Amino acid sequence: MWERQDELEKALTACASGDRNALAAIYESEVHRMVTVAERILRRHDLAEEIVQEAFVQIWHKAWQYDPSRGSAQGWIFAIVRSRSLNALRDGRREDPTETESLERLQDESADALYHDLFDQLDTASRLRACLGRLDELRRKTVMMAYVSGYSHGEIAGRLKLPLGTAKAWIRRSLVALRECMA
Repeated sequence: MWERQDELEKALTACASGDRNALAAIYESEVHRMVTVAERILRRHDLAEEIVQEAFVQIWHKAWQYDPSRGSAQGWIFAIVRSRSLNALRDGRREDPTETESLERLQDESADALYHDLFDQLDTASRLRACLGRLDELRRKTVMMAYVSGYSHGEIAGRLKLPLGTAKAWIRRSLVALRECMA
């Protein structure tokens, strides 16, 4: 970890001096994580890739602004990706018009398949699978949405068409049941 941070700092310093190979090294090292961060914010892979491309242009032009005393090189790079991603969400110019109902249906179908696949991929002899299997399907789904996919309680409630308090209570009670089962 520390070696990578030192390498990133050196690469940013080299970028500030106009070294294209240093930018290529940063790209090779960080592009996959940068796309993942952008995609998590934007929920669109194609747009995430576009944002990361713009981020690299900004890194190239503004590498001289990086100050190691203010934070890590990786933190500086990912702050650029996060900022650009949030700006893309705010400006709304990159939104593709889609019928809300069809989009929600596709999201629900893909989410259902994902949760079933994740549960099915757990080792049949694993204690976690056995404990998750004891939960009813909808409660298991709320836990997986929260802790595997990273959805907020509000997002879970909205997607499952539940009151927010119900979603929170189900997740809390399910976690208690999982802790007891795993103990």
